[in-house]
Amino acid sequence: MRIGVIGGGAWGTALAAVAARGGEVLLWAREPEVVAAINADHANPLFLPGVALSPAIRATGALGDLAGVDALLVVAPAQHVGRVLAETPVGATPLVMCAKGIEAGTRRLVGEVAHAAHPGAPIAVLSGPTFAHEVAAGLPTAVTLACEDSDLQARLAARLAGPAFRPYASTDVMGAEIGGAVKNVLAIACGVVEGAGLGQNARAALIARGFAEMTRFGLARGARAETLAGLSGLGDLVLTCSSTSSRNFSLGVGLGRGESAATLLADRRTVAEGAFTAPVLVEAARDVEVDMPIVEAVCRLLDGADVRAVTRDLLSRPLRDEV
Repeated sequence: MRIGVIGGGAWGTALAAVAARGGEVLLWAREPEVVAAINADHANPLFLPGVALSPAIRATGALGDLAGVDALLVVAPAQHVGRVLAETPVGATPLVMCAKGIEAGTRRLVGEVAHAAHPGAPIAVLSGPTFAHEVAAGLPTAVTLACEDSDLQARLAARLAGPAFRPYASTDVMGAEIGGAVKNVLAIACGVVEGAGLGQNARAALIARGFAEMTRFGLARGARAETLAGLSGLGDLVLTCSSTSSRNFSLGVGLGRGESAATLLADRRTVAEGAFTAPVLVEAARDVEVDMPIVEAVCRLLDGADVRAVTRDLLSRPLRDEV
């Protein structure tokens, strides 16, 4: 199975490295310097410095070159997935969605965006607790690989699995996507707790209550509770809510210290998806009549609200049953 990768950032490059252990990989990158470095030096110093890449990875700047691959890993930022896929020759090639987010305007998850662009392509989702630099370094990693077609899921898993990269099977595509999208927003909130010095009690409470919000929203959208409690939900949430290696967590740290969202986002080469997902998620939650106060609080913070005021408002909500 010849693998194509759409996206030459850290995560796309790390996944290309995983796939290259089993054969040839063609990676599309928007940046000419990334294409040149991968082809000439077998490296991506712009997004994944210090990692030697396999010669089995070849890079291109032309989406048309991806015609003929047997599966495409889609790792473009969530807000650009629709545009990029519209320019990609896909046909019936399976699309493995590795981006995490909800499209602004349409409120569609990235798998739904892909289906709208290429209705004849089978959709799978790869999601879970994954820092790109650890995956590329060959450190132990487990992910959810969700696909409604169990035969396709098995073929993809066999192609991507390796000694340190373990995909677990699921047929709950919706659940795998929702976990990845929501955890990005909650990671910003946990970063705020760190940056504002609100303590470990607060962080633990926020993870637990944030997971409750994720579960309520997921169930309302048709996801399965066990998926949300697995690698692509709770597992990813725990990882990204506890480390500055998370772009969303580090954005929250800056917000907690009183820096503006505009300044923090302008200084970044890579995308903190949660900043774009948060306002769309609030709208999507209202569509299904689900209460997500932590997500709403993140939106207020991104709009410049005072951290102490937002915290006070969360803590002064009416008392209620935990479940």
